[in-house]
Amino acid sequence: MPTSIRTLAALALTAVLAHQPATAQELDRLVVHKSPTCGCCGKWIDHIEENGFAVTPVDVADLGQVKREHDIWPAYRSCHTAVGEQTGYIFEGHVPARIVARFLADPPADAKGLTVPAMPVGSPGMEVGDRFMPYEVLLLQKDGVTRVYARIDSPEQQY
Repeated sequence: MPTSIRTLAALALTAVLAHQPATAQELDRLVVHKSPTCGCCGKWIDHIEENGFAVTPVDVADLGQVKREHDIWPAYRSCHTAVGEQTGYIFEGHVPARIVARFLADPPADAKGLTVPAMPVGSPGMEVGDRFMPYEVLLLQKDGVTRVYARIDSPEQQY
């Protein structure tokens, strides 16, 4: 193949690859606001990083203030708040990495983020042996309305 054709082929391939969609993990770094003494927050961070996400943990003394700043109502709160560094999307509590990735790949209109209220036993970071409590991942909308985004009925559905 002549050099000019190889050069054109390389340029065409570069242009095609440059327009490939990014994976969800490449879309945003998560800044995780947490208590410095909370072990389950650290375990959730391990889970999210093991699934390809970049994380910046931030220990804070007043998590309530972080939640108020992001308008997370008390009924939807958990032990840590992750915020997309670029998108501003919120991931409150023990949201499974695969659900975060699905959300980032195609965020619903008017979405503010996702939450797993409280701390369900068996959710990522809340593992206790083989115990598991089914739970829902809720979509937080900008207008304050929530709806079920995903139901997690078994440990396998999280991964």
